[in-house]
Amino acid sequence: QVQLVESGGGLVQAGGSLRLSCAASGRTFTTVGMGWFRQAPGKEREFVAASTTLNTYYSDSVAARFTISRDNAKNTMYLQMNRLKPEDTAVYYCAAAIKVPKPEFIATARVRTYDYWGQGTQVTVSS
Repeated sequence: QVQLVESGGGLVQAGGSLRLSCAASGRTFTTVGMGWFRQAPGKEREFVAASTTLNTYYSDSVAARFTISRDNAKNTMYLQMNRLKPEDTAVYYCAAAIKVPKPEFIATARVRTYDYWGQGTQVTVSS
């Protein structure tokens, strides 16, 4: 089992920045991919960014503004979010995958690829 705990969410004005963290514990050596998803009220959970052993991937809506990174020594993943917009408001979840099928750019964007999920952290961007 792998446990994931997100932190770093909060309220920020449009144009501001936040950095989310995802601390992983347990059998982290079994995972090869990690990702960030978000879910706004009344909407489906959507892909934000992912990191595998081969590459990083972003949704088109955040590619120029968000950066995903990992500190393997700390078993922690980050999501640096810059130039935030009101439409970025959502609960942000981190997730971990035991396997990431090829092609990765498709698999990492799918909710069903991931085996473990955190509880989420709220990000609210005011206009």
